[in-house]
Amino acid sequence: MAKKSADKHYGGRGDPARSMALLWRTGTEPRGRGPKPGLTVDRIAAAAIELADAEGLAALSMRRVAEKLGVGTMSLYTYVPAKAELVDVMFDLVCGEIAPPWADTWRERLELIARANLETYRRHPWMLTVMANSRPPLGPNSIANYDRDLRAVEGIGLSDLEMDSVVAMLGVYVQGAARTAIEAASSERDTGQSDLEWWEAYAPLLEKVFDPEKYPTAARVGAVAGETYESAYDPEQGFRFGLARLLDGVEALIRNRNA
Repeated sequence: MAKKSADKHYGGRGDPARSMALLWRTGTEPRGRGPKPGLTVDRIAAAAIELADAEGLAALSMRRVAEKLGVGTMSLYTYVPAKAELVDVMFDLVCGEIAPPWADTWRERLELIARANLETYRRHPWMLTVMANSRPPLGPNSIANYDRDLRAVEGIGLSDLEMDSVVAMLGVYVQGAARTAIEAASSERDTGQSDLEWWEAYAPLLEKVFDPEKYPTAARVGAVAGETYESAYDPEQGFRFGLARLLDGVEALIRNRNA
């Protein structure tokens, strides 16, 4: 068995039986004792989510969660066996936040689903780490979201396998767009310099070494993009453009089949 890396925090790394029991609440939660309200799996996971949102999964530990809840670390293990299983529960609870409105057309439905997922990743960037492999936690909210996404393309002319592929393709696209947007926001926060400020600092230096006659296409297109975005790239515009082209491809598949 491969050795687990300490700096990886993928979902689905806990004990399968214990994770599934927690995710689906098939076990019996013990009752809290003392004057304070008793702990619950949901309360522990909610505190862990707040920590992960603020500092990332690498900073998350059972001790930190216990400190946030004002209890002893050992008391958490009565409810959650380890961090790996806790991450699975955290993931599924956040999945329950994703509630895009329904729309009349499949294209509108997928657009709303994509946007809702993007905003969720922005609120909870650590979710991208949990989804960094093909083994997501199999909780009730995660499966409900999968069912909803499939129903968004039900009856539009796709086979069952194609429906699954479209949903998966949309998910992978949104994850990539979310990473780009989060990294762009992080770079501004970490450096204290906006994209416009960065460009204003580098543009005069680039002009001294850049030969527009040698790179005419880059000069023309880069000038238009830079003037439009006030940076090298606009994550929001890139998300909208890429999503539209992805949906165009699905539409072309359906149209060609029915031609």
